[in-house]
Amino acid sequence: MTYPLVRLAQVDVGHLDLESFSRATGLHPELVRRLVALGLIDAWTGFSGGLCFPPAQVAAVGRLQRLHAGLAVNYASLGLVTDLLDRIAELEAALRTNTRWTGDRSWT
Repeated sequence: MTYPLVRLAQVDVGHLDLESFSRATGLHPELVRRLVALGLIDAWTGFSGGLCFPPAQVAAVGRLQRLHAGLAVNYASLGLVTDLLDRIAELEAALRTNTRWTGDRSWT
């Protein structure tokens, strides 16, 4: 049985509306709508009918902006690139976990 050393506060960080999200990311609201339509960032329709974004999507947009600027990849191709990068990260994490459990040495 484990006991936490500190008590975690239950903080509801809420969500961002389109205007707040655009301001936080520095993107035009139309570009944000296009990224949502392409499935590159997650959003849902709120009670007012506008788009709502979880705060974690700000970091996702930052990643998309870095890939778009650094690799000169268009927004339609960013979905494929991010999916591949996520898959590589999952495989590396699984390899690290498997190596830790079996005690095998890494191939590098």
